[in-house]
Amino acid sequence: MRETANQFVKAGWDVTVVTIAPESWERDSGIDPSLLEQVDPRVEVVELPLAREDLETDIRLYDESRALDPNGWVAELRIRQQQTFPEPNFGEWRGPLEQAVLRIHQEHPADLLLATCVPYVNLAAAWKLWEEARVPYAVDFRDGWSIDVVEGVEAFSRDSEEGRWELKVLEHAVSLWVVNDPIADHYRARYPDFAARVHVVRNGYDADSSPGRVHSPDLESGLVFGYLGTVNFTTSHLETVLNAWRAARKKEPLLANARFELRGHIGAGAGREANRHTEILKQAEVDGVFFGGPAAKAEVASIYAGWDAMVLILIGGRYVTSGKVYEYMATGLPIVSAHAVEHDASNVLRGHPLWTGAVGIDEEGLTESFVEAAHMATETTDDMHAEAMAHADQFTREALMSVAVKNLVEEFAAERAGTSIAAGGSTS
Repeated sequence: MRETANQFVKAGWDVTVVTIAPESWERDSGIDPSLLEQVDPRVEVVELPLAREDLETDIRLYDESRALDPNGWVAELRIRQQQTFPEPNFGEWRGPLEQAVLRIHQEHPADLLLATCVPYVNLAAAWKLWEEARVPYAVDFRDGWSIDVVEGVEAFSRDSEEGRWELKVLEHAVSLWVVNDPIADHYRARYPDFAARVHVVRNGYDADSSPGRVHSPDLESGLVFGYLGTVNFTTSHLETVLNAWRAARKKEPLLANARFELRGHIGAGAGREANRHTEILKQAEVDGVFFGGPAAKAEVASIYAGWDAMVLILIGGRYVTSGKVYEYMATGLPIVSAHAVEHDASNVLRGHPLWTGAVGIDEEGLTESFVEAAHMATETTDDMHAEAMAHADQFTREALMSVAVKNLVEEFAAERAGTSIAAGGSTS
């Protein structure tokens, strides 16, 4: 999203971003100020006083009904939230979002609105501005709405309230962005008349996240394997990976004194770092496993520079790519895949010379992958590293987003020209 805004500015656009206040982000999953530092200063940011009520942790602010029956209170909240828009947690944000974009348009007329989801209630704001002022809009779905990317099934039917909203919004959208081809295929098949406006805009990686040099491991200190990303996989998934790591350390001398470091967010709200995942990682410290908490964007390159191999742990299957796969490739380090074999990350990694391959969430297979990665880490030549970096270079976020924004601007211009001609007016 940051790169999207920056690329629109570079293309000569006047950009206003509507978001929520930093304290609301902090209440949810945390916030990385170093990402904000990279936003072009010409981007105007409007912060709305919206926050998730269910993540409030100050019990002094609870009313009597919530204090006495917290689960019942949350259940009633979910029902109320979806009375204005069919989305739990965020449905009640519809009114404030709609009023915000109308107010901004009245003060400074907009030519185009790009709604990035999640939350999907952002679509209501785009639709409102279209209804009231006929401002064209595009949709950045990332993982899509009507497809459950983790389970690989339809998330809701066409005749559901969500289905009617999706159809209504996409019928009039200038363009739809999704992160990979399987999701794009889903939307092209679901809405054939809209197929030409569906585009794959991959996440990519920021060039400054890459260490950018050949890495030489310190075998005396021990190889260091690393995972950086949100810990959103199941505890059983995590335990399988750690069991494989433990077995690999016993089997392979190169791993006898190795470390496995994990960085990132675990849980949201009051459950952040206070859950079963954290307990499992703490218990695994005897096996050289250490959890270091979240990392700021500004630290990422130096963190990668201290690792000798990467461990890509992902949920989902063919509809999931993940943003981290691109960044992992750009380290130029060996990559162990701890995800389903039929996963879109496998498509992205195919051809990477330092990838151990996808063996599924299988303890025996992952054990061998850890062993293979250890040998790769100690035997990688300069040429192999250069080949790995060349494979990653095609996915820099600046390159991907500059093309995506250029194409969207062209689609917008064509749409506006067509509308003007149809109305008998000027196309200027």
